[in-house]
Amino acid sequence: MAKAVKKPQKRAKPASKSRQEKPKRSIFWWIGVVPYLAVRWGWRLVIAIALFILTVVVLYAFVNPPTTAYIFSENWRLEDTRRDWRDFETISPHMAHAIVAAEDANFCNHWGFDMAAIRDALEDGGGRGASTISQQTVKNVFLWHGRNWTRKALEAAITPVVETIWTKRRILEVYMNVAEFDEGVFGVGAAAPWYFGVDAKDLTIRQASLLAAILPNPKGRSAKRPSSYIQKRARSIAAGAATIRADGRNQCFEG
Repeated sequence: MAKAVKKPQKRAKPASKSRQEKPKRSIFWWIGVVPYLAVRWGWRLVIAIALFILTVVVLYAFVNPPTTAYIFSENWRLEDTRRDWRDFETISPHMAHAIVAAEDANFCNHWGFDMAAIRDALEDGGGRGASTISQQTVKNVFLWHGRNWTRKALEAAITPVVETIWTKRRILEVYMNVAEFDEGVFGVGAAAPWYFGVDAKDLTIRQASLLAAILPNPKGRSAKRPSSYIQKRARSIAAGAATIRADGRNQCFEG
């Protein structure tokens, strides 16, 4: 009988490198690499956010903002808000002049920041605000309400971008449509019928001045039942609007 031939046994292959145990990272390696990754991805996040904001700013130069963070939050809280977008041409010219007279008399003469008003506010000890219509528009459309340095820093960064891409007329148009005039009442298109039962294009100088007079504190003031202070301020705003017309400080948004 022929003897059975034994097959040579195959040698076990050494474990592949992928299966070999990876060396453990030392604490010193992590101390070095974590800050590097944080900075690297942090800059990428900052650039992505900046590009997103720039895209939205360019878009809103032609497309009306559908809502804002504050309007959305108020709609969620109140379950209903009033807002009726109106193009610049369909709003009484008295309204634009009254808002500029009340909020930012040098609106046509600055690039987003009124340096003279800022210096005056600093000399006054910060007791009064120096925000321009441009800054308030940026806050209302792109940011959130509240006093903190993060929002202020973002506002300061975005305002020159908006001033560069938008026209002054567009800035004022958007502001008149997103400003709050009463709890849950946003924009002149909703405020005119809410307070006076008229269309935004039919506002008189007195009515427009009353609306402008309540803008700093719309939830604590009323254009329907104005206090003696609001009536006095409205008269002052109407006089300021006439002055702006006379000295040409309305050229950037009129006509």
